[in-house]
Amino acid sequence: MRLRHHSGRVVHLSHGTDLRPARDLPAVVEQLDAYAGQVRAHLSEARLDVDSIGVSLWLPPTLAAALAIDGRARTRLRAELDARGLEVVTLSGVPYAEGGDEGSDLPDWSSPARLEYTLDLARILVDLLPDDAVRGALTTIGLGKRDGWDQAKEKACSRVLGRLSGGLAEVAWQTGRAVRVGFQPAPGYVLDGSASAAAAFSRLDKDRLGVSLDLANLACTWEDPVAYLERLKGAGIPVIRVQVAAALQATQPAAAAGVLRSYVDEAHPQPVTTPDDGYVEDLGDALRDLPPGPWRIRHRVPLHTDPPAPLTATTEIWRTAVRHLMNAVLPGTEYLDIESQGVVELAELGLSPPVLADSRVRT
Repeated sequence: MRLRHHSGRVVHLSHGTDLRPARDLPAVVEQLDAYAGQVRAHLSEARLDVDSIGVSLWLPPTLAAALAIDGRARTRLRAELDARGLEVVTLSGVPYAEGGDEGSDLPDWSSPARLEYTLDLARILVDLLPDDAVRGALTTIGLGKRDGWDQAKEKACSRVLGRLSGGLAEVAWQTGRAVRVGFQPAPGYVLDGSASAAAAFSRLDKDRLGVSLDLANLACTWEDPVAYLERLKGAGIPVIRVQVAAALQATQPAAAAGVLRSYVDEAHPQPVTTPDDGYVEDLGDALRDLPPGPWRIRHRVPLHTDPPAPLTATTEIWRTAVRHLMNAVLPGTEYLDIESQGVVELAELGLSPPVLADSRVRT
């Protein structure tokens, strides 16, 4: 789906859905069928009739490697998207494990494996882009986990990122279409808040590389969202893509411990942060040690659902961030990802109803 900013620019909107691994092309097509039906049902309830729906796919490394060398398979995938009224302008390269369960030994940006995966996604994306799109975007991790990130990893990362810029330049030269990569700051990663992003990007290629913001992660930094975005802007760092999301918040964690226990997921750690830069890798550990609150938990709360009392969601954080991005002379990002139920609310934040096919403009 495409929305129009007040400047006349188009902002590409994809609708959030749980990322699930697809090991082959038929599995991807099966997911597209389920996705298209689900999102169109929500849009119909909101009385929005659109000709195309944006989707950000996750293609695990093995499948991405296969598609990157098989032009016929990419053509088939593009045809399957067109047949369902779906368009792809972004791909997610944040997860890596084939089954979706991320362990500590997965490659970070000090590893050539992360580079190869990301360039495979870039080669795929240029063939999936709509005919009138001149560029797309990939989302990847915030360099790597902070724990264990030493000088050797830092030097290796610098070399790998140089090769990433060169690889993206080659894709653009060969295809005439550009792909940019957004690194997603997150609690516990080398890139977490605005200061770490500004420091890292002082030596990176900002024409092809930027940040991809998950607004639940931003909330967990405890930074003011406007100050965060202005710091990125002042450092010349492009905000390539924004995930509209709210984190879980507990003002008095000890009093809310009973409710919080229902959110513990041993298979998927959910970091906990506090205003004084406190960080706990997982909610279960935080409930055992009970560091002083308040807490923000890296658990996405559905945008139109309130968590059980006394917990709250960081709704005002994402609303403030999106409003600031969209109230500027030009949109502060080209790509938004949001739950389908949240589309109507975007009109209040600087975006008009969908741009239909006959009135699309090139961005």
